[in-house]
Amino acid sequence: MPRHEETRHLPYSPEQMYDLVADVAAYPQFLPWVSAMRLRSDSPTETVADMIVGFKGLRETFTSRVRKVRPDSVHVDYVDGPLKHLSNDWHFRSDGAGGVLVDFTVDFAFKNRMFEMLAGQMFDKALRKMIGAFETRAAALYGEPAA
Repeated sequence: MPRHEETRHLPYSPEQMYDLVADVAAYPQFLPWVSAMRLRSDSPTETVADMIVGFKGLRETFTSRVRKVRPDSVHVDYVDGPLKHLSNDWHFRSDGAGGVLVDFTVDFAFKNRMFEMLAGQMFDKALRKMIGAFETRAAALYGEPAA
């Protein structure tokens, strides 16, 4: 069961990073392997969405409940799909100098043993690519950080 925790320091505000992460409808525009997103319900505090993910001929749909507390956190709970479980947390803290500390945690397990083995082999690389996609999206939306 892959699990990952990390903190990133970024030159954006907590509100900006919250807005980016909470906007799940935009994920197909920038996240690798996400081909579509269907919102079942959406409010300022909670979204329930179906995310369609494709990779190397595999295609799966995940349903998640996204709980949003602006501008502090986004929590994702698994509802239905090919996983045993999924928990994903984002916490946004001001660094006191105009930037943000983003605490990110993801923990999941597949029902299918083959998917679990594939995920274990590619987890670090895929995770780095997805985190990089969020950082690239932040730069596109809010401007490149000053050198």
